[in-house]
Amino acid sequence: MKYIFSLLLLNFLVSVTEGQRLPGFKHSKSFDEQQLVIEDTENGTRILINAPLKGFGKKDKVLLVFYALPNGSSIEHTFGRKAEPGIDYRYDIQHIGAQTRFLRNVIRDRTVVVAYLENSRLSWPSWVANTTDPQEKIRNIVDRVTGIFARWEPETALNGHSGGGRFIFSYIDSAEEIPSSIVRIGFLDSTYGYEDTLHGKKITNWLMSGRNRYLCTLAYNDSVVVYNGKPLVSPTGGTWYRSKMMMNYLSGSFRFREKERDSLQWSTSPGRRIGFILKPNPEGKIYHTSQVELNGFIHSMLSGTKYEQKNYTYYGKRAYSDLINDSLIIPVRMFNIPVRDPSSESGSEFMNRIRSLSPGDREEEICKAVSSGNIPDFLRDPVTMSGEFRDSTGKVLRVVYELMPDYVSVGSNEDFCRIPMNPYTAQKEADNFGASLITSVISDNIHRSAAIRLEPFYYAPVGHENESVEKFAEHNRQIEKQLSESGGRHGQLISGIKKDVILSSRIDAQPGKVVIYGWHRPDGNPIQPVYSGHIYWYVDYSHGIRLINNQILIDGKPKLFTEILQDPVLFKIFSDEDAPMKQPAYIQPGQDGD
Repeated sequence: MKYIFSLLLLNFLVSVTEGQRLPGFKHSKSFDEQQLVIEDTENGTRILINAPLKGFGKKDKVLLVFYALPNGSSIEHTFGRKAEPGIDYRYDIQHIGAQTRFLRNVIRDRTVVVAYLENSRLSWPSWVANTTDPQEKIRNIVDRVTGIFARWEPETALNGHSGGGRFIFSYIDSAEEIPSSIVRIGFLDSTYGYEDTLHGKKITNWLMSGRNRYLCTLAYNDSVVVYNGKPLVSPTGGTWYRSKMMMNYLSGSFRFREKERDSLQWSTSPGRRIGFILKPNPEGKIYHTSQVELNGFIHSMLSGTKYEQKNYTYYGKRAYSDLINDSLIIPVRMFNIPVRDPSSESGSEFMNRIRSLSPGDREEEICKAVSSGNIPDFLRDPVTMSGEFRDSTGKVLRVVYELMPDYVSVGSNEDFCRIPMNPYTAQKEADNFGASLITSVISDNIHRSAAIRLEPFYYAPVGHENESVEKFAEHNRQIEKQLSESGGRHGQLISGIKKDVILSSRIDAQPGKVVIYGWHRPDGNPIQPVYSGHIYWYVDYSHGIRLINNQILIDGKPKLFTEILQDPVLFKIFSDEDAPMKQPAYIQPGQDGD
């Protein structure tokens, strides 16, 4: 197999070329931006966070915009890219990515971050209708993303197009009042779900709670549109009717000035903090997306400020054409690891507590600790590896994948221990994190690309001593000693310190066994060849769990690592075995393998 590696090590350092890289974010190599993808498979949600490389110093302020996607559009469509022959037209009708760049050039006292909110149904109304406790889950999405930027105490904006309004209304429904951190709400032809009884009072109270509260609503007369011989919306169900209903409710507390300009009806409150822009539709056309495309997102974020209608015109020609990216690559999703509770046990405390437990009870405690997110931060900041690989037909493919720089550990940044565990426990952790165990090919690749290659340190067998928690901790201290002496640091890709628990066809052929490999010497030779002689519950100090993100990119398209291993053509990318795997996971007897 021929391959060329380029190793991109994510870190916390600020440099001239990389600006201020946020943990886990990837440099998009376009317009000095960084991006992070959060995917919750269980709840069917996917989030892209797009941020500039700079603007995250101690004194900087952050404006975090939640943009709920319209029906039928993906994150990629909504972000946008330059139109080319053969490219889906949806890439060229919203351009929230380019409009965000326009905003960053205008809003200089805030660092503008946008979170694109997608769901598996590509429709927030449908997702809400088919999800248990949708309001709570939507609130959790906002809280989770906001938590990433907690140190900057971000101001927040809710924005969305089309069915994205359902996300905004569900968030409003989730609490008795709209939080004070929300400074702006924008409805881009998305007020379908508005109800006076549910939302009128909350929006009114929110607007009256501070002078830095802004509401912008864009809509057109969709009630007169006939599509395929039928009305597009019911007389009371479209955004024309619902937006007017909202404005009528608010007029009980706020005065509005009305005027017509450029075929639009403008209704604004004194000071312009509240604005409704309604487009009449005498010809019965569909203007749903053009309200976004023609600087709608820009206007929804600048209305009521000194920048309103400066260097752009709402419903005029695109003001952002020179800010559209030529192509679009969305990064691999991040590991789905919970935030560590500061009150969690340190590594030393944990190891002392499990010292006298039976192997079964010990595994349960390891599973609880790791699953809860009690791991050091450097394991959350993966190493990105890319290279050219050949499939079983010899075709060369460009592959990008991410993995932990070190072995799964329990504890804090200052006090942790690399923790051996049986393969079933390891598989549970991988599944929880959206990850997978690695193969022998990946283990070899890690060693070749490792920034730190330590000499394996092993203990002669003395009874069952090597299987004890005391030996696990002792070996961890030895690794830390060697790492310090080498001048290395946590977060760098490291090799030579553990045998890998790996995936192999032997898992299916030899049920109940653990497959191990690796422990490479600095010259590249592994001490341990592929071996499957141990029963699954056998665990000693030399075993380590290295996780790879289960989502990888092949020629820029996301695929699952575990599905690749089962594919009759692609399996050769990550396997040196003769056939694809039937079972690329450790499934404990009695578990459902589906």
